[in-house]
Amino acid sequence: MTGVGEQSGTPGASAPRPPRRRRVLTAVGLVLLLAGVCCLGYVGYQLWGTNIGAHRAYKAERAELKHTWSSQTPIGTSEHRASPGHKVPGEAVALLSIPAIGVDEVPVLEGTSLDILARGIGHYRHTAGPGEVGNFAVAGHRITHGEPFANLLKLNTGDMIIVETRTRIFTYRVDSPPRNLTVEDTEGWVIEPVPGHPDRKPTDELITLTTCQDLFHSPDRSVGFGHLVATKTK
Repeated sequence: MTGVGEQSGTPGASAPRPPRRRRVLTAVGLVLLLAGVCCLGYVGYQLWGTNIGAHRAYKAERAELKHTWSSQTPIGTSEHRASPGHKVPGEAVALLSIPAIGVDEVPVLEGTSLDILARGIGHYRHTAGPGEVGNFAVAGHRITHGEPFANLLKLNTGDMIIVETRTRIFTYRVDSPPRNLTVEDTEGWVIEPVPGHPDRKPTDELITLTTCQDLFHSPDRSVGFGHLVATKTK
């Protein structure tokens, strides 16, 4: 018989432990929550963080390139013009602007590796240089890492592409907008000297623009073509 003020059970006994199933589900939930936060953080970094770093890199590359141009041999004297295939990977070779879609003096760097594309627009090695006979082929991101070609699929026939080097400004006209052609990244014919005609000797000054067709990683590439319409000596 229990008197008034007395409690049943053993004094000092701990509260019942939650069932094992509940503890496991709680642990799993915490792990999934942490994974979700990490994924959101990674996506946020890719979408915004890489753009901040890339735009800083663009600015630094542009400033360094212009400084190099101003300190080189003046126009009118002999000028060494190395073949694009002999340029150092990652070296800035030009500035590219596309007024119709808001691209303004983005550095064009030699090569198309991921680290190079994080600092500007990449020039496919062993394709023609700016203003040269053949195919001046470049690549750029549509999303993340500065996304210089974010609006490339909005280009229209007749839009102008301006490529500036130390001594000249080349203006190309879009013939085939990138939204009209999608290929897999293994189809190298688009950057041949005469795209689609490997045995034909080039006679014109062409430009090819490539970017990811999808906003997220995929093997599909959107490709646009144009040709040189004007050359101006600086």
